[in-house]
Amino acid sequence: MKATGNRKWWALGALSASGLVIGLDITVLNVALPSLATELPATTSELQWIANSYNLVFAAMLLPAGLLGDRFGRKRLLLAALALFGMASLICAYASSAGWLIGARALLGLGSAFVVPLCMSVLPVLFSPQERGRAIGLWVTANAIGLPLGPIVGGWLLDHYWWGSVFLINIPVITVALVAVLLLMPESRSSQRLRLDLAGILLSCAGLVSLTWGVIELGDQGPGNGTPAVAVGGGVVLLAAFVACERQLGRRPAIRPLVDLALFRSASFTWATLLATLVTFGLLGALFALPQYFQAVLDADALGTGLRLLPLIGGLVTGARLASRLVPRLGARTPVTAGFLVLAAGLFAGTATGAGTGYGFVAGWLTAVGLGMGLIMPTVTDAALGALSVERSGAGSALIQALRQVGGTIGVAILGSVLNSVYRDRLDLSGLPTPAADAVRDSAPAGALVARQLDAPELLDTVRRAFVDAMDAMLWVCGGLGLLGAVLAVVFLPRHTGPVTAAPVGLPGPKAGESGQVTVG
Repeated sequence: MKATGNRKWWALGALSASGLVIGLDITVLNVALPSLATELPATTSELQWIANSYNLVFAAMLLPAGLLGDRFGRKRLLLAALALFGMASLICAYASSAGWLIGARALLGLGSAFVVPLCMSVLPVLFSPQERGRAIGLWVTANAIGLPLGPIVGGWLLDHYWWGSVFLINIPVITVALVAVLLLMPESRSSQRLRLDLAGILLSCAGLVSLTWGVIELGDQGPGNGTPAVAVGGGVVLLAAFVACERQLGRRPAIRPLVDLALFRSASFTWATLLATLVTFGLLGALFALPQYFQAVLDADALGTGLRLLPLIGGLVTGARLASRLVPRLGARTPVTAGFLVLAAGLFAGTATGAGTGYGFVAGWLTAVGLGMGLIMPTVTDAALGALSVERSGAGSALIQALRQVGGTIGVAILGSVLNSVYRDRLDLSGLPTPAADAVRDSAPAGALVARQLDAPELLDTVRRAFVDAMDAMLWVCGGLGLLGAVLAVVFLPRHTGPVTAAPVGLPGPKAGESGQVTVG
């Protein structure tokens, strides 16, 4: 029993390391893009696809990944996904052209699409309801820390090595994770050998790709371009057809639907998933604006930008530890509501940031934002997982992640539009040559670079003031969403979540042939 207990916590360490690498890989690319533009070289369009190829494949394959894990074995597919992620990282590091890098990034997205929901789906199998909150807190914190850690690690590597090193950092962690998962994690799968929902897989993949691509392009090009708008509309139609298809398949016992729509009858699952999507919206919005602020306004380099995000990490870790202590005593509703209130307070405080504000003030409200997120994220993840049986933990975990991914993508597009719109409206570019004016409008870091090249301190001051006004407007929107999250948590989130049907490894549980088949090996 004791050995089994130790093994599952060591296995959690492997899962957390995998989540950390994937979170880091999402944001490490942000600081590498300027180097890719000059050293690879890559055009602006190719740079966009280097980022978006990952996002599109990741969004499209999340739902099938969870279902396939339930069907064929979560450990088996997790090992294959980790190996694929490591191989794709090597290809990325040594890519000789933008085309190769785009293809390798798509493979990274495919590996991530399996790793994330499969890691998440194993948690209800490994841990009892009493242990699950702590385990999820550690796993979610590792995932969340990876996002702001990306610019820190990437900035240091770019200062000392070539651009491919930002992908090679994945290799040692993935290697350790592979060995740990192979030796420590039990295999688990659904005992029901039902036919796969091929129609659902095709409709969901096509719908998520169309919707995600359209939202990304609308964020880049603005609402005036018709093609992305058509893609968004087509994605919505395809996803509506997917829901209708799943509803019909739910009445046919011979086929397992890709998404169990009955999950949405659970208030814990529905509202916890919605609140997780909402907080992801805010986190990605902050990570979108803050690096630009640090570089354009505070003159930070890539490494300095990452280091200035450390208060966010500190707040996240502290909040997650608080949540693990509060939830057993108070239930889920109180910590989540408090977390959204702290998050909103931090974001509203951030709206007082000016062009001349010192970093100490920014670090203070960043810490509050991280603290609020740390209270929310593991708690709502635990509440959503608590509604899943072991039998459907893979597909259910994938659904949670798919909604968060699409919600985060839409959030960045909307918040990016707010940021860009206000920034451009506040600029005074009178007398500036057209090519220079266009470069300034592109982004605040580009505007600051133009001002320095022209030795124009007034233009630099204009760029900084315009961007800070834009960031403040975006933070007002994010703060409002934080208040909305607090209201939704109070009104709709149950105080306590329902019991999980899984038994922890090492305790009496489902036998072979019963729901949630588990083998230790």
